Amino acid sequence: MPRRALMLARQFPPIGGAGVQRSVGTVRHLPEFGWEPVVVTGPAQHVDRFNPQDPGLLGAIPQGTEVHRLPGPEPAARSGRRERIDRLLQIPAPWGRWWADGALAAGRAAAAAGGDVLLVSCNPYETALAGARLAAELGLPWIADLEDPWALDDMRVHPTALHRRRDLRQMRDALRTADAVIMCADEAAARVRRALPELRARIITSIPIGAEPEDFEVAPAAREPGVLRIVHTGTIHTEMGERHRETRRVRRLLGGSAIDVDVLTRSHLFLLQAVDRVLRADPALAGRIEVVLAGGLTPGDRAAIGERPWVRTPGLLPHAASVALLRSADLLFLPMYDLPPGQRARIVPYKTYEYLAAGAPILAAVPDGDARDMLAASGRAALVRPADVTGMADAVRAAAARIGDPHPAGRLAPELERRAAVKRIAAVLDAVAR
Repeated sequence: MPRRALMLARQFPPIGGAGVQRSVGTVRHLPEFGWEPVVVTGPAQHVDRFNPQDPGLLGAIPQGTEVHRLPGPEPAARSGRRERIDRLLQIPAPWGRWWADGALAAGRAAAAAGGDVLLVSCNPYETALAGARLAAELGLPWIADLEDPWALDDMRVHPTALHRRRDLRQMRDALRTADAVIMCADEAAARVRRALPELRARIITSIPIGAEPEDFEVAPAAREPGVLRIVHTGTIHTEMGERHRETRRVRRLLGGSAIDVDVLTRSHLFLLQAVDRVLRADPALAGRIEVVLAGGLTPGDRAAIGERPWVRTPGLLPHAASVALLRSADLLFLPMYDLPPGQRARIVPYKTYEYLAAGAPILAAVPDGDARDMLAASGRAALVRPADVTGMADAVRAAAARIGDPHPAGRLAPELERRAAVKRIAAVLDAVAR
């Protein structure tokens, strides 16, 4: 008889986007390894560009999976100036309290039929607080699946040193009772061990999110022949990056940043400059290059595009349509934030796995870290620094010289296939249950 893994996972279909992929894969494959997932999640009513609706992902959830949903409606998440003021004053958001308290109540109901381990998807991070409380109340061991490293995330820039210490203290308080911590990058796991030495006796491991190879057996999306198609899917961070650059000096003086991070490079700005440069140098390429930016764009993202007629913005796409678009690309653009020399990034963007599965060449503007290492090992990526416009222009020019050339079907390294990743999660469940 399979053991029951109670899962707290706010990011769950019909919510779509990158944030649900770990939970979807875990629920899909855990039964193969002797575990029955029992999911506690939200009502899936809160919709923004980070939480798009994608009902098609429900098809990946095995029939009969026990799912407990919090009653809605969800409180609206704060944004803009109000969110920044609350963050500066360290005022907890109503949404976070609603989710933590509701997950605790729904978790009790889900545990009525029994449970062996509590697996907590800490996206958002408030879920870790609910998981710690629920595990203590039920007397269950629990696993914190952080994916990204919370207070230690390079992009989680704080206004002051006080805010940074408070965030780390909250992370420490939430994780101090966890029996295991799962990250997505080796660098993140190593950083957690260094920053939270009291957890070293626990299981702290790195497990990739991975991708489903069969998702990429779809036909490529329609496209114009003879045109170089460069594709980016997901969020771009123009406004966030510009704001970070404007406040960088003040944050450094106030101790809000442990290292100097440039978020603006995790946008389309430098790629567009590179394509501008290529078109100026070779006017014959006019009309033969297109850049497709698929995802929810902010006004700042759109303003940065300007009057470039060769940029297409299809908006948020369901996962299946996004995969078909990736399959149609001649070049996949993967930007990340920039770091000082000698620093390694602590995250691996989810699109890294999907780009590798799609098979097209990749233009990766990334810092040192696990993502860069993974792409280098694939042999299919042109690697440049995040702000290297010249390097990007060279890669675009080389891709333009190969317009129409077929590229082989994607082939993920076996350890990056999602079933292999979930097998490792099941091994952590086994160890904790014992």
